Amino acid sequence: MKNITIDYTASCLVPHAELIACQVQLEEEIDRILNARTYNYDTDYASVNLPFDQHLVEKIKSTVKEKKSLQPTMIIVIGIGGSNLGTVALYEALYPTFQASNIKVYFADTVDTDYISTIAHYAENELKSGHAIILNVISKSGTTTETIANFEFFLEIVKKHRPTNYHECVVVTTDKHSALWQLAQQEKFTHLEVPALVGGRYSVFSAVGLFPLCFLDIDIDALLSGAQSGFVMSAHKKIENNPAALSAALLSVLYKRGCVIHDTFIFDNALEGLGKWYRQLMAESIGKAYDNKGNVINTGITPTVSIGSTDLHSVAQLYLAGPYNRFTTFVSVEKNKTDLKLPHNEAFEALVAKIQGKSFASIMNAILEGTKKAYQNDERPFVSLHLPEKSAYVLGQFMQIKMIEIMYLGFLMNINPFDQPQVELYKKETRQLL
Repeated sequence: MKNITIDYTASCLVPHAELIACQVQLEEEIDRILNARTYNYDTDYASVNLPFDQHLVEKIKSTVKEKKSLQPTMIIVIGIGGSNLGTVALYEALYPTFQASNIKVYFADTVDTDYISTIAHYAENELKSGHAIILNVISKSGTTTETIANFEFFLEIVKKHRPTNYHECVVVTTDKHSALWQLAQQEKFTHLEVPALVGGRYSVFSAVGLFPLCFLDIDIDALLSGAQSGFVMSAHKKIENNPAALSAALLSVLYKRGCVIHDTFIFDNALEGLGKWYRQLMAESIGKAYDNKGNVINTGITPTVSIGSTDLHSVAQLYLAGPYNRFTTFVSVEKNKTDLKLPHNEAFEALVAKIQGKSFASIMNAILEGTKKAYQNDERPFVSLHLPEKSAYVLGQFMQIKMIEIMYLGFLMNINPFDQPQVELYKKETRQLL
């Protein structure tokens, strides 16, 4: 199986000596992450153990089998942020038309009344037709306002149509000590645990992502196998062989030079959700008011997501003419699932020359390489990240590498990449207003 690769030497604008200095600095953190494998779920690095947890996989598969025995035609995944983004990213990447199986899926990740009303309409139709639907409510804390509001709303709909056995249609994923866990026990809802030290944005390989993905027939064994290989790659001591450490080092060095924006420029529409997942991972992990010694630093790298070639016609002018405050990771996929080609129509040669008979993939690749060349000519730093294909294995590898990258980056920036205390500020104000 081919692995993810990164090209950086000619384009990152960071001297090799500075990368070696980061390599030396990261040695103890690499050892710390390796040692986390021996402590199971008892350290802040708990999430690195998820891909190796066979008991978890068996529990997920057993729960999926139990719920599929109800012959449901729909699942509503109720969660927000880390409880939702990873699942959406993987599902969109592997099934970009949202047609994984005969089971319809909807993601209730907002309290936008019109959006939720539309999902409710579809749910009512399924239930009126005598079909079962599954509610998978996901909240690490068990007290997320948007998630609990949606759960209560959709649960009432299910109760109306299945008043005696509504509890069979619910799967709760939460912390074992949360109030939502207690409610699940009281109501006899099936409940799946998120380990206490696995934060939401690091939880895609826990029950948070595995239950809905497995329920939708995505190969979670391949996904976790890829994540395991991503862990091994991210534990190399030599930085050129460690994509997580390499990317973290580049981000750290370039941030000190004023590159306060990191753009993930993805040349594959189906991977836009993956970019949004990474956006949350970086923003919540790296945006911090204090360093590890309690000093006020108000630090952070702003993550953005661009889609090629579409966004070249909306943001390229800014990216190539604006401030030199951006570091870009170009993401591309080597092997496409289809091979569309243009016909040979000479009448079109006068409109765009030299594209007759060429494949869409070759045109896209020319656009990508041309974009990189423009960046390089203007000394805009970037790296090129190549995914061999869009498969569960490769995507699992990518996500694990990126999660460990952020752990390394937190270490290099002397901040805690595992907490997000300021997120509670809006929640507190929201509860007061309500």
